[in-house]
Amino acid sequence: MGTTDTFRAGSAWPRLRVDDWVETRETLHMWTQIVGKVRLAHAPLLNHWWQVVLYVSPRGLTTSAVPYGAGAFDIEFDFVDHLLRLRTSDGGTRGIALESMPVADFHARVGRALEELGVPTTIQGHPNEVEPAVSFAADYEHHTYDPRAAQLFWRQLLQANRVLGEFRGSFVGKVSPVHLFWGAMDLACTRFSGRRAPRHPGGAPNCGDWVMEEGYSHELSSCGFWPGGGDEGAFYSYAYPEPPGFAESPVTPSEAYYSRQNGQFLLPYEAVRTADDPDRALSGFLHSTYAAAADAAGWDRAALETDPERWADR
Repeated sequence: MGTTDTFRAGSAWPRLRVDDWVETRETLHMWTQIVGKVRLAHAPLLNHWWQVVLYVSPRGLTTSAVPYGAGAFDIEFDFVDHLLRLRTSDGGTRGIALESMPVADFHARVGRALEELGVPTTIQGHPNEVEPAVSFAADYEHHTYDPRAAQLFWRQLLQANRVLGEFRGSFVGKVSPVHLFWGAMDLACTRFSGRRAPRHPGGAPNCGDWVMEEGYSHELSSCGFWPGGGDEGAFYSYAYPEPPGFAESPVTPSEAYYSRQNGQFLLPYEAVRTADDPDRALSGFLHSTYAAAADAAGWDRAALETDPERWADR
């Protein structure tokens, strides 16, 4: 099989049942929080906490370049070689094998590697948006790493990242990158109307209300992928503040529905994976749920949207 064939084979939407990787997902969640908090400790504040996120990379998840002194460093979860890679702009490198180990050990190894690279870092010592929030240094409960599950999860993210990126391209207003928030470990892309939003009530576990106030300071329509819901994960779309009539809006595909419990539209991952055209199914969900939010809230869609093919004939 040639390189092109391998790439095409790897581009299929993979099947990964939520129940089949609970322990690995929970461990990986804590690991991404540790790495994300390293970025948080060094990167300057951006609106809505965009400076703390991770990005999908050709091999896994990365912080991208994080400033430190006059240089920079990055950290990447490599789910191909199953290695956590740490690199600095002065040529320093370290690697930590991704294998079953307690969160406490991972936390210590990351800290030691950063010290050795000349990037000493102190992070908040407990996770956010989970209950209970056991300190990283004392977490020996989460210790499982199944390399196959981790790689399948990354392949899910690759597909979701690609279609969300295409969706992002049709908006010229303020819009976030496609990025992974490690608080809930969901891949997200958020569009904004340009108007301020009412103060968010907060309420996320082990997370200050002021964090949510910053994240939801402006009116938005957000969509993404969460690997912990349903049988194989779920795509979601919600509006803040939610406008009247949003929940009753018609959306596609037919498997999508509004969850009163979650306050958002959901589309099971398996409905996309098994569709005749998965990209089209997911794109329909993203566009129809955004339109439902924008129309119900009276966004100036003509000013905010664009044709991503506008230069195709040049």
